[in-house]
Amino acid sequence: MWRDFDRCYAAVAARDVRFDGQFITAVRTTGIYCRPSCPALTPRPGNVSFYPTSAAAQAAGFRACRRCLPDAVPGSPEWDLRADLAGRAMRLIGDGVVDREGVTGLARALGYSTRHLTRVLTAELGAGPIALARAHRAHAARLLIEHTPLPLTEVAFAAGFASVRQFNDTIRTVFGVAPARLREAAAAPARRRRGAPEPGDSAPGTRVCVRLPFRSPFDAGGVLDYLAARAVPGVESVRTAAGDGQARYARTLRLPHGPAIMHAEPAADHVCCTLRLTDVRDLGSAVARVRRLFDLDADPVAVDSALAADSALTPRVAATPGIRVPGTVDPHELVVRAVLGQQVSVASARSLAARLARTLGTRFEERPEEGGTAAEPDTLFPTMQAIAEHAATVLRGPARRIAALTTVAEHLASGALEVHVGCDPRTVHRELTALPGIGTWTADYVLLHALGTPDTLPVTDRALRTGAARLNLPEDPAGLNARAHRWRPWRSYAGMHLWRAALTPATAPGTPTGPPRTSSTADHPDSG
Repeated sequence: MWRDFDRCYAAVAARDVRFDGQFITAVRTTGIYCRPSCPALTPRPGNVSFYPTSAAAQAAGFRACRRCLPDAVPGSPEWDLRADLAGRAMRLIGDGVVDREGVTGLARALGYSTRHLTRVLTAELGAGPIALARAHRAHAARLLIEHTPLPLTEVAFAAGFASVRQFNDTIRTVFGVAPARLREAAAAPARRRRGAPEPGDSAPGTRVCVRLPFRSPFDAGGVLDYLAARAVPGVESVRTAAGDGQARYARTLRLPHGPAIMHAEPAADHVCCTLRLTDVRDLGSAVARVRRLFDLDADPVAVDSALAADSALTPRVAATPGIRVPGTVDPHELVVRAVLGQQVSVASARSLAARLARTLGTRFEERPEEGGTAAEPDTLFPTMQAIAEHAATVLRGPARRIAALTTVAEHLASGALEVHVGCDPRTVHRELTALPGIGTWTADYVLLHALGTPDTLPVTDRALRTGAARLNLPEDPAGLNARAHRWRPWRSYAGMHLWRAALTPATAPGTPTGPPRTSSTADHPDSG
């Protein structure tokens, strides 16, 4: 979109928040770049340039607007929609791969040379991987500066900078002020609300509270219902809204530099996320994973407009605007849970996952509670190595399923099978279905919820086909697949509407029905 000057300028003139994160507005007369909805006076067309990313604007010599904070916006939905090299690279950069493994590690994860990767990213995004990672580090540093009491020297290394000098130079370049001034600008009351230590807050680890914005509408209740039905005791907990209560989701995280616990509470225009980090270097990675879990970078207006054009889905879209496809904070864990869910109910799959976690998971030595109770998460989901070695003795059930689980865990542990946000979905699907005991439904489920592909519809799923029949859509896989072509490129979101329809009591044809607000025990069984 950023190449369409007239369309971008119209969005800026209208201060349209729907386009925040989809492109960057740079004003040559001020040397500042902003989000499209910045409340400042609209610049003249001759003074404006548009860029696809903050990194591209920074490379062109612009600094970030401190009024609209252009980096604190939902990510571009293009990175989820695109499965090409640039889109997959952006997802890995957001997860901190360049900070941990360098550009060489990023190229290795994507299967390309560093030279080709740099050439593609520069052509597509206006900046190479180093500049893109630098912009990501600057954003992480700002969060740590404004939301934690960490000394600035520690912030520098926690954000991924190689030296304090590099940190100071980058912050001055990107934000136009020194790090100390940036911290002073954040008022003390705001810092207390957003993560500074509070009286009695003596739990181990560094506590950081951040606001994770999203594009409205956002079906937060539907995401929490989905997570609640599948929550593994000890690893996750979900408190749904009852009366005047605030809905909340909490779980443990296995991050590159250590374990963590996150709590997320949806609000009107953002998700309030509290992270208790063992190592603050994991902040950027943790934020990226929580955003994927709640599908916060989706473009609900584009999705709803496309799906509502089909008369069969119009009532569902009207009843549930802003539907999301829940993701995962750990793709390997999701693969294991998908295999456990083959041909069993959600409740059964959840019990199996709970048994694995209880027996093979890792308990926190000192649980970093958040005003917690005994129900607060305190267990990390087992590693793939532990599952490969001990699942056969822990689980009971069909030998074929246990053998499939063990095989998948072995391949994930050894690296023979790679499943991460930078993977090509077609490659993951092919490699998964090549393993014994893994069907098409399982591979589709992984693409939907681990890789976040927006255009996957598992037409073999019996619950989905039940929902299709209730909406007077073709129930057979071939017919449903043919009808689904009109939903592209948002078939994953259409599938969520069909699953909701399957869980909703049947009504007279054409009668709108709202999304279910109770957890269902019906799973998406693999009929392959």
